Parts: sequence; structure tokens; C-alpha cells
Amino acid sequence: MSSEVKQLGPEQSSALGAFLARQPYRNLHLLSALDGRGQWEAPSTLFYGHFSSGELRAAALVQPASGRVMPGACEAADAMALANGLAGRTPLRFCLGDRHAVEALTRNLCSSVPRWVRPHRLFTVSADYLGPFVTPALRPAREGDLPRLVELATAETKEVFAHDPLPPSAEQPRAGVLDRIRAQRTWVLELEGRVVVKADVAARSRFGAEVRGLFTAPESRLRGYATVALGQLSRQLLSALPRVTLRISESAHSLLAVARKVGYATTQVEQLLVLN
Repeated sequence: MSSEVKQLGPEQSSALGAFLARQPYRNLHLLSALDGRGQWEAPSTLFYGHFSSGELRAAALVQPASGRVMPGACEAADAMALANGLAGRTPLRFCLGDRHAVEALTRNLCSSVPRWVRPHRLFTVSADYLGPFVTPALRPAREGDLPRLVELATAETKEVFAHDPLPPSAEQPRAGVLDRIRAQRTWVLELEGRVVVKADVAARSRFGAEVRGLFTAPESRLRGYATVALGQLSRQLLSALPRVTLRISESAHSLLAVARKVGYATTQVEQLLVLN
């Protein structure tokens, strides 16, 4: 039985799309990147695939400059074959995906023990299960919100990494925040002229969207703002898309409570976020 790992080109785009679409809620990041590709020759974002007897069995999005590697959903044996084939081709500084795939990539692409590993659960919601949580105050972020959003992003990072060393990129969030604003991927809840909640749409394609980065300013907590913001954003996304997911760290107890109140339900998918 022949087996190979190779970089994918436009001739494999249909096969890659069909493979990822088998489990869309687990592959939203890769589907979003695939939908957004203009030219396959662009070196900033690459796709690699593991083929067994000519069949695509595993795939990963790779950004060589940043060291970002994101595997698609696949069987454990195929994830290991993909990881073995990628060894030596790219550094790994950031990896997110199903646990077994991330563990295989980390073992093969990291030269040392990762600095930070955090388990997550994948949550999903449908319009039928959304609670009555809406607010007209939620709006897309504007560039004028940048200073406040950088402030909130910095506070979020410090809170998330309270007991861990900060990753090198966490101290300068301005460029990433601005990119998300310009891509219309950040939403804010503004009350009395001040942004009190932010949320990011981390991935979006015709298959669905993933929400992340839901964060309430510390001085505005325990007032239900995160609940109505997540409810409103989820409702708006589901009006145009078939599914919405939310990836939550298993230690984020307050966010877990908010998600369940809004109507999100956990899946059996356990994911890992690794920073090296």
C-alpha cells in the first residue's frame, strides 16, 4: 500500500474540500482558509496532505513564516503518517486541532518540550437551541475601537496565561487586532460609549463559523453582558450559516457557563492548543 505526504496544489483543491467537508465543524479553520485562497502559489499559507493508495487521508494548514500548523480531523494513524512526513519541513510554534493530531505533530515537529499546552472542548449550537439572549448594542468593530480592543486583548492574554509564561507574540497584539478589525472578524458590545465585551469570528466559510476570544472587561462582569453578546452574535451568524462552534479551554469555567446558558452543547471532540 503506497503512502506519501506532499504539498497540495490547485489540482487537489476539490479532493481537499471534499475531505474537509466530511466533518465541517471540526475543520472550520481549514475550510475558511481554503475558501479564502486566491492563488495557490502564495507561500504564506500551504496545505499538505497524506495520501494512502492515492486517497487523501489527512491534511494540515501550514504557515512556514509563523510556524502555525493546523491539522484537519482524521484518524490517529493517518495523523501520525502526516506528522512523520512533515518532519523537517516546517517549524511548529503554534498548533491547534484534535488532540491526537496535535500530539503527533508536536512530537515530530518540536525540537523541545512545548512552552504551553492547553486542552479545549469544541461546542456547537443550532438556532433551535439558542436562548432569548439578544442585544442591539452589538456591532462590528471599527478602527476607532483599536486602542480599547488592544487594551482588552492584552488583559485577556494576561488572564489566560496567568500561571504560564507568556508566548513571545502575546506582548504585541496590536497588529493582529487591527487585522481582525479590517477583516470584519471582531464584534463589540458598546454601552454608554465604552466597549465592554469583544468577540472574534476566528474562521468563517460557507460551512460555518467559529467564535473565540469572548472577553468581558473585568470591571463590567457579572452583569450578563457576555451572555447577550454571544447570543446575539450566534444568532446573526446562524441566520446565514449552517453551524457555529465555540472552542473553550477546559479551565475557563465562567465562559463554559455562559456558553451553556446561551444554548451551546459540548461535543466529544477534545482539542489541544500548543505554543512552542
